Amino acid sequence: MDRGEALKLLQNYVKNDKLIKHCIATSAIMKELAKELGEDEERWELLGLLHDIDYELVEGDMNRHGVVGSEILRKYFDESFCETVKHHNYFIFEPKSKEEIALVASDNISGLIVACALVKGRKISAVTTKTVKEKFKEKSFARGCNREMIAKIEELGISLERFFEIAIKALEGVKDELGLE
Repeated sequence: MDRGEALKLLQNYVKNDKLIKHCIATSAIMKELAKELGEDEERWELLGLLHDIDYELVEGDMNRHGVVGSEILRKYFDESFCETVKHHNYFIFEPKSKEEIALVASDNISGLIVACALVKGRKISAVTTKTVKEKFKEKSFARGCNREMIAKIEELGISLERFFEIAIKALEGVKDELGLE
């Protein structure tokens, strides 16, 4: 499955434009992370794109989120892909594999960086690692972004500052799709 097909699949299940943009942002970060870590860029991009495929279906029920998504994806992807989607729900699973850790970190950093861009007049080009570092420390900013899950990236040998650089670069690459400048 290529990115276009995956996006169509996502849009069959997700109607909320903000959630689709979140998935696009997460996928871009996952792809850049894969480059950094020497992993399969296409696979990681699709993990990021499809990780929340079930969110509207389960109506935000965190006891079912990820589990239902992994079931939807079983007819398209291998077991480990589906398990990664399932385990990105850190409310019920502990992310352990490289893919799972990358996905929970990317999932959370995407929201933080997009929020930084919104504060900067929708300009991702105005977001710096310093900006993200400051906002990362400010717990009330983008409260839904779990800082502990973002910090898990260090388990993969990537510093927080480097992760911020990777994520900003990734979002600059999809800024048009995200409605950013």
